[in-house]
Amino acid sequence: MRKIKKGDPVVVISGKDKSRQGVVLAVIGAKDRCTDGLRVIVEGINLVKRHTKPNPAAEKPGGIIEKEASIAISNVAIFNNATGKKDRIGFKVLDDGRKVRVFKSTGEVVDV
Repeated sequence: MRKIKKGDPVVVISGKDKSRQGVVLAVIGAKDRCTDGLRVIVEGINLVKRHTKPNPAAEKPGGIIEKEASIAISNVAIFNNATGKKDRIGFKVLDDGRKVRVFKSTGEVVDV
């Protein structure tokens, strides 16, 4: 189980976009790894420009396209709306046997 998933609100903790917030669009990497090599794509963060050729067969115009590039998962932290700050994630097994993510500072369950 991963600590950061698609749809989580995160804050960037290092790099050129430090302290900016966004929502995770995708988590890229092997599913069996814990954090090594995992990368995330965050909405509106780490924008890069790509110069693309036109492709008439696919009806795609050419030009300069701005899109999000991936960043290392270690450079983002989950955002806790209750405290208004970044937080760490832990895991807890509920009475019904489900394993859920919890905020370390408050103990509040992340997964609903």
